Amino acid sequence: MLSQFKYWFTAALMLVSVSAFSAEYEANKQYKVLEQPVPVVQDGKIHVEEAFWYGCPHCFDLESILEPWKSKLAADVQFEGVPAMFGRTWVSHAQLYYTADALGVLPKVHTSIFDAIHLQKVRLVTREDQRAFLMEKAGVSAEDFDKTYESFTVKTRMNRGDKRVRSFQINGVPALVINGKYVVDATSAGGQKEMLEVADYLINKERNGL
Repeated sequence: MLSQFKYWFTAALMLVSVSAFSAEYEANKQYKVLEQPVPVVQDGKIHVEEAFWYGCPHCFDLESILEPWKSKLAADVQFEGVPAMFGRTWVSHAQLYYTADALGVLPKVHTSIFDAIHLQKVRLVTREDQRAFLMEKAGVSAEDFDKTYESFTVKTRMNRGDKRVRSFQINGVPALVINGKYVVDATSAGGQKEMLEVADYLINKERNGL
């Protein structure tokens, strides 16, 4: 009898816990539900995309907690950055991002680009500055940089990325988009730390088909 009581008591506590967790985050309050979902690759993974700009101080601040968070994501979660292009400098930084990615050095220089812009006050806007940066930080040759910088691959990815960010219907960065369905930012979530907590909730929501 005591054993049965413990079972029902534990089940009731779990139900209360789940209900409280579910009520903690509400659609179109802590996160936005896109009326028109943005298609993602159907590969069995939960896709998380960060819309960002290297020149954004808020994106720079987020990096310090985003990187540890990314390292702990489960194997069924795919994370990808998508540079926003809401101005000329934004476009230049997006071209640097896609060039570094195409050259296979993005993981090595991504944080360094943020640091150069926000700590060393190097704008990294011109082609010459970007070339010199990748040559110094990643050992990229001038020839490889120039060949890749204006390549069809980089231009195509820039066009696709720009269309994708605009389809997220966001007005600023950083923003996280979960599986092309939900948008989370620091304002809606209540802070950058909370932003990642809401993202965790939405990842679990997608994982459990809720």
